Amino acid sequence: MTTTDVKLEESWKKALSGEFDSPYMQALKTFLKDEKAQGKQIFPRGAEYFRALDLTPLDQVKVVILGQDPYHGPGQAHGLCFSVRPGVRVPPSLVNIYKELKSDLNLAPPPHGFLEDWAKQGVLLLNSVLTVEQARAASHQGRGWERFTDAVIRHVNDERPHVVFILWGAYAQKKAAFVDQTKHLVLKSVHPSPLSAHNGFFGSRPFSKANAFLKAHGMAPIDWSLPANADSA
Repeated sequence: MTTTDVKLEESWKKALSGEFDSPYMQALKTFLKDEKAQGKQIFPRGAEYFRALDLTPLDQVKVVILGQDPYHGPGQAHGLCFSVRPGVRVPPSLVNIYKELKSDLNLAPPPHGFLEDWAKQGVLLLNSVLTVEQARAASHQGRGWERFTDAVIRHVNDERPHVVFILWGAYAQKKAAFVDQTKHLVLKSVHPSPLSAHNGFFGSRPFSKANAFLKAHGMAPIDWSLPANADSA
């Protein structure tokens, strides 16, 4: 996996060229090729590994939401954390995100879980690990993706002004612990998973807090409403 053979939005391709050309990314590419050669089903499809970066160029990042791994069920993952393809049942954590969105901004939940509309407005929906084997959660952890996405976060931290980092759960909070809180807003709560959402996620109001911060720094807020028809997102 080198800079020349990766199809990626240009601002990110330039920023991350050193990562793509490094030995750990070569090893990751070899690992993924070997997994596919063994007939394993990898999610998301190859063209969508970097979908979050493609939809949210570096110079347009306003908000970062961090996830951990792609969904590992058929037809779910498409490169954005917490998001699923149109027509796929909304996962439990996203159901809870929608509940908090309703409570926070009185926005009715859409009948789908397709979040590309947020990404196109500057919300970087970044998983820490960008691939997974079908039905094997966390199967690609420790293969190099974490180092790559650390670099993504570092570029946002260093090069963007006044970004909102929304960190749900201990994993995301540890991963982004180096973010400069004198420049950026870091919003922390427990994960929206049904196992933890009632312990501090509900009532945390991340969406209104993010928009207040953006407006206070002269930036357009995010329209967190999602179109009812996922195809128009």
